[in-house]
Amino acid sequence: MSKDSRPEAQAAVRPIVHFLGAGPGDPGLMTYKGAELLERATLVVYDAGELDDIVDAYVPATATRLDSAELGAAATTRGRKLAQLAREHTRVVRIVPHDGVLFSTTTDEAAGCKRNGVDFEIVPGVGLTSSMSAYTGTPITTSRVRSVRFIEASPQTYVDVARHRNTGHVITGSVDEVSVAIDSLLGDDWDADTPILLTIEVSTLQQVSVETTLGDSGPHLAKARPDQRVVMLMGQGIDMRKELSWFETKPLFGWKVLIPRTREQASATQDLLAEYGAEGTIVPTIAIQPPRTPNQMEKAIRALVEGDYQWVGFTSVNAVTVVRNWLEDLGLDARCLAGVKVAAVGDQTAASLQEWGVIPDLVPSGEQSARGMLEDWPPFDDGYHAMNRVLLPRADIAGEVLVTGLREEGWEVDDVTAYRTVRAAPPPAPVREAIKRGDFDAVLFTSSSTVRNLVGIAGKPFHTTVVACIGPATAQTAEDHGLRVDVMADEANLGSVVAGLVEHARARREEMLAAGRTPLRPSQTRRRSSRRKK
Repeated sequence: MSKDSRPEAQAAVRPIVHFLGAGPGDPGLMTYKGAELLERATLVVYDAGELDDIVDAYVPATATRLDSAELGAAATTRGRKLAQLAREHTRVVRIVPHDGVLFSTTTDEAAGCKRNGVDFEIVPGVGLTSSMSAYTGTPITTSRVRSVRFIEASPQTYVDVARHRNTGHVITGSVDEVSVAIDSLLGDDWDADTPILLTIEVSTLQQVSVETTLGDSGPHLAKARPDQRVVMLMGQGIDMRKELSWFETKPLFGWKVLIPRTREQASATQDLLAEYGAEGTIVPTIAIQPPRTPNQMEKAIRALVEGDYQWVGFTSVNAVTVVRNWLEDLGLDARCLAGVKVAAVGDQTAASLQEWGVIPDLVPSGEQSARGMLEDWPPFDDGYHAMNRVLLPRADIAGEVLVTGLREEGWEVDDVTAYRTVRAAPPPAPVREAIKRGDFDAVLFTSSSTVRNLVGIAGKPFHTTVVACIGPATAQTAEDHGLRVDVMADEANLGSVVAGLVEHARARREEMLAAGRTPLRPSQTRRRSSRRKK
């Protein structure tokens, strides 16, 4: 019997409830300890509808999820029931909004656990107020503002707000609660021209910040949902926001970008777009299926394992996945490629190989395509090595440029169908309607097939949507389908496509400012045009 399985060791595991602050909204701001707790959680209690993104990002599918509303309306009741759950499950993670401490029921729930004989710990998250300050570029404290008052919005807010000029005030609450608080301030004879900063959806790509005054705040608050949380700042730091704003001034901030690729291929593109402030929506246009008969692939894998190839060339991430799955089904791993030279068509395919533990010997130095791959591929030297076989596990629709070129260089090529590509099912109706209506600001096309398939399963993007293409062939296909191409990448890779879109957005913004117009996203231009027509 191992030490940890002894009865006395098992008895030492006591029920516990971990109260975990979720942060301001961006899942990327979850603390390291919080991520660890959620990773090994078996039961997670959270506020459904408010913390769904956090739960989806960190909680394993095997864990039980429970809406805190099911535990009762009163904090003391929830605390008692959390204690009961901890006795049943030993460890419970209770996710609470924001830092989990300020204006929170955490301490009341924790006291309920303690009264019922269950231990707890409080793991604070990143604070909402500090996040608002950071993500809006607005100092709460300055060289002259040395104190801050944190106020929960209510009809009695005016009682809590000191009028000393060297005090900052941060008022938080729902849209309706902040509206009531502002009314109470105005009713207490606060100057209607007092500058304020209103921010919703702090730290997310849906963040909106508005500089206004107490008297003019009503129309701005009316644009938000009544239940959305607002952070309102009153203080001298607002004057510095123009110099320090960095988040909402990202070149693609707020842009909704359509990515017609498979989810596996497009996730890296989503991350890259997010760095520039855009939200990427993936619409798969192709589905990957196995070849109709596996005989050819079986034979190729056997030859690869036996060392009958000098090179294996991967022309897509999908090809890497297929070969890896074949080998793992045989109980083998990347060591089977020892002694075989490996080529990758581009950076994403190379990254997929490296994740598998394989460092490619060849990645195109120029164009990341089959043509670029061929340009860097060494010619066969029969005086150096007698083996001249190359394995190319590819899609059924792959072009002939690479195969023909390698054969002309003296290589014996096994061009094997590793997988088939078929048109994907149409996206949900709301997505199709959004594409046709112009809700997307841009679309990224990475091949001619993505153009044909997107138009085939979802329809043509609206004319205001910016169309960005990876190369001339893709651009020609887009034009053939009646689309106006706005951006064409300098190099045939996704990084270049996104860089081209960023430059287009910057030029568009500068042009609008130079004309004395308010910079608008393409989707906003469409909506304003529709209103004018009415």
